[in-house]
Amino acid sequence: MKEFIRRYAITISIGIVVLGIWVVCTTYGGFLNPVIFPKPITVLKAFSEKSSELIQGFGSSMRLLLPGYAAALILGIVGGVYFGLKDRIRQIFMPYFHTLSPIPPTLFIPYAIALLPTFKSASVFLIFLGSFWPIFLGTIQGVILIEKHYLDNAKTLGLKGGDYLFKVILPASSPHILSGASSALGLSFLILTMAEMFGAESGMGYFIQYYTDFSQYDHVLAGIFFNSIVILVFMLLFEKIRKRLLFWTNIKGN
Repeated sequence: MKEFIRRYAITISIGIVVLGIWVVCTTYGGFLNPVIFPKPITVLKAFSEKSSELIQGFGSSMRLLLPGYAAALILGIVGGVYFGLKDRIRQIFMPYFHTLSPIPPTLFIPYAIALLPTFKSASVFLIFLGSFWPIFLGTIQGVILIEKHYLDNAKTLGLKGGDYLFKVILPASSPHILSGASSALGLSFLILTMAEMFGAESGMGYFIQYYTDFSQYDHVLAGIFFNSIVILVFMLLFEKIRKRLLFWTNIKGN
């Protein structure tokens, strides 16, 4: 605990200062609309009162996010390794990848709604689409950047098939794969929230949109803070997994 406080003393201090400014502005600053800018204690009460609803929304959101992200992770790595190893095929298709990857997944919402049978399937597809490209392109980049002498040594040792893939290609390209997967995870939460705010009947994004419609901004802020906590926890867990998998790179903690 002492080590944690020492390492994050400045971070904690900034948070305390921001909270203090929020308290002062909402308590003594008559220029702020109390409906739009509720007091911290009011937001805390809303958070407590709606905790079960927030947790239920979390479960609903995960049923959309996890399948879409998992599919993107699997197909992105498999496809990235394939195109990374096939130089000629990659040269043919790479211009299309660079053209399609920057397109925001939200632009495909009309087609997702029109072609897919349910809101859930449409949302999972959009999350998959947004998560796929960072993982896919990161994997390709990781495979391309593997030093040639590693591949030559593997061939000299007679490594083929699964051994060649799991003992050489994937470990050597894993820093780029996990970097893309980290970016994809953050993007998947963004797409999830946007999708839920416009078409869902439950979920973390739906919670915010629902109470925005009734101008209950204490509940809106409670939902925003809850979303932030969930995203932070997921990103920290992913970072721990990344460091564990990449222990051989001597990544230092932040």
